[in-house]
Amino acid sequence: MTHWIDHLPAPLLRESLRLMRVDRPIGTWLVLWPCLWALFAAAKPNYPDAPLLIIFIMGSFLMRSAGCVINDLADKDFDPQVARTRERPLAARRISTRAAKGLLLLLLAAALLLALQLNKLAIQLSVVGALLAVSYPFTKRFVHWPQFYLGAAFGWGVIMAWGAATETVPWPAWLYFAATLTWAAAYDTLYALMDIEDDLQIGVKSTAILFGRWAVPIVALLYLLTLTLLAAAGWWVGLSLPYYCALLLGLAQMGWQITMARQGSYLAAFLSNKWFGAVILLGILLA
Repeated sequence: MTHWIDHLPAPLLRESLRLMRVDRPIGTWLVLWPCLWALFAAAKPNYPDAPLLIIFIMGSFLMRSAGCVINDLADKDFDPQVARTRERPLAARRISTRAAKGLLLLLLAAALLLALQLNKLAIQLSVVGALLAVSYPFTKRFVHWPQFYLGAAFGWGVIMAWGAATETVPWPAWLYFAATLTWAAAYDTLYALMDIEDDLQIGVKSTAILFGRWAVPIVALLYLLTLTLLAAAGWWVGLSLPYYCALLLGLAQMGWQITMARQGSYLAAFLSNKWFGAVILLGILLA
C-alpha cells in the first residue's frame, strides 16, 4: 500500500519524513496518550488549557520523530542486518548521515522552543525527558531490559505534563508514570519478539530475549500491573465509575492482544495499543 509520502517529488524531503516515521504514526500515539491522560487528570474537574494541549500534541510528534532519527543513527550498522529494518532510509543509504544529523538538530530545536513556553518546573523536567529520549537507543547494547527504559522515556511525558499543568508532581502523576512504564515495557516486548532471531545473531539485547519462552505470560502480567496502577491513580485523583468501566474495556483489549500474541501476531497486538490509550483517555473524560 502506497503512502502520500511516496509521491513527494523531493527525495530528501521524502526520506526525511520516512526517517521520522511520519508514515507510521503509532509511536506518536503511544507518546501522546500518557501526556493527555496526565493533562486531563491534573485539570479535573476542569479541562486543560488549550495552549498546553497544543504544546504537548506538537511536542509528542517532534520528540517521537527525533527519537526515531536518533535510533536509526545509533543502529545504522545494525539495521541492514535485520529483515524488518534493512529498508529504512539510513540502512538503505537513501539519506546521508549528515542529513539525518541536520534533521535531528532541527527537530530538537523545535521541541526546545515548545518546552520554553512552559513553566519553570516543566522546563527543568524537560531536560530529563530529553536525556532519556537521546540515550534510549543505546541501551540495547548494554542492558537486557531496554523496553523498561523506553517506558521511562515515554512515561516522562506524564511528569512533564502534570508539572506544566499544576507546577507540582504529586503521587497520581508518578502512578500514571509507572503505569506507562509497565505498559510500554509490555507492548515493546511484543514488538521485540518480531526481531528476536536477528537480535540474537547481531548481539542486541531485549526483554523478548531475556524472558524467553515466558515472554508472552510476563507481558500479560505487566498489562495487569498497568491496569492496577491506572486504577490506583484514578482512585487517588477521584475519578468516578466511567473510568473504571474504561479500565474493564482496557482489560478486554489487552486480553485480545495476548490471544493474538499467542498466535504469533505480534505486530497486530502491538499496533492495537493506540486503542488502549484512547480508551483510558475516554474514561478520564467521562469521569
